[in-house]
Amino acid sequence: MDIGVPKELKKQEYRVSITPAGVAELVNCKHNVWVEAKAGEGAGYTDIDYKKAGAHIVSDARKIWEVAELIVKVKEPLPQEYQLARAGQYIFTYFHFASSRELTEAMVRSGATCIAYETVQKEDLSLPLLMPMSEIAGRMAVQQGAHFLEKHKKGRGILLGGIPGVHPAHVLILGAGTVGSHAAKIAAGMGAKVTIMDINLARLRALHEIMPANVCPIFSSEYNITEALKTADLVIGAVLVPGAKAPILIKKEMLKLMRPGSVIIDVAVDQGGCIETCYPTSHEHPTYTVSGVIHYCVPNMPGAVPYTATLGLTNATLPYIKGIANRGLMAACKEYPELAKGVNIIDGVVAHRALAELFSLPYKPFMVSP
Repeated sequence: MDIGVPKELKKQEYRVSITPAGVAELVNCKHNVWVEAKAGEGAGYTDIDYKKAGAHIVSDARKIWEVAELIVKVKEPLPQEYQLARAGQYIFTYFHFASSRELTEAMVRSGATCIAYETVQKEDLSLPLLMPMSEIAGRMAVQQGAHFLEKHKKGRGILLGGIPGVHPAHVLILGAGTVGSHAAKIAAGMGAKVTIMDINLARLRALHEIMPANVCPIFSSEYNITEALKTADLVIGAVLVPGAKAPILIKKEMLKLMRPGSVIIDVAVDQGGCIETCYPTSHEHPTYTVSGVIHYCVPNMPGAVPYTATLGLTNATLPYIKGIANRGLMAACKEYPELAKGVNIIDGVVAHRALAELFSLPYKPFMVSP
């Protein structure tokens, strides 16, 4: 199979979809891998590294989209790439369709088959391709939150962990999945007082057993969120409904409960955000202020640590890429049943129910033949 690795076009996106080591494995399986020139530079990989691994280096992204049967990316295609996608082609990336009708309709028109990393889901409900980036985002959320709480960033001027004789900061985390649990671990390690909320009691019980004493798992409700906002210095939105838009948990008027200079990090921005006042920002201009509360809403947070993120992503995606390339999508889905849930659009028809309902589009489920 011909596999294409285009350079990411999203602003300040330094990740690349596969490492040279991953390319070498695909080449060893007798596949052709086409890598756009300088695609790996941001993550620390040169064109020479990819050549040594057996890749074909191409300077024109159009050539890659034309020849590749399988496109492997990090982030969703941007408008300038919409016309490059074509019928019969597989595109494997983080799509986050629920945040963009324009993207969804463009991919439907293209006739391509779109497999979204973020909705590949195992029977235990884990998300193996979202997990490494969620781990990074959860850890980074605390790191960025601590930074923007500093006074020169117009924050409250509070140290997360406090010092002897001075109270630590209060961190409120909405969502106890991968992002939330990793955020709680880092915030607790820095000495903050952490409240983590979720509606999954089993998950809250599990966290109660493994988290340190300064982490308090609480059932999520509008009342409990409202009360916690009154003392929260840092709020991290970590809610995920796979393939669907994130629910709004903090409404605009609730920001008035928070103290000026408090910080919100909405990791759910990829799926529309769980804070009503959230809209996507960038690493270059990451924040804005509403009602005195600093909002950090960068949708590609792991792009700031591309070396770590690229290795983590390749570790997770390579078995599925090899499965599709070696045996085709249908056979790969039989070997990895969770991959079928990643098929959001097939041959130009929406195959993910929540996505079809969100944008009122025709729906046809993807069925794996026996």
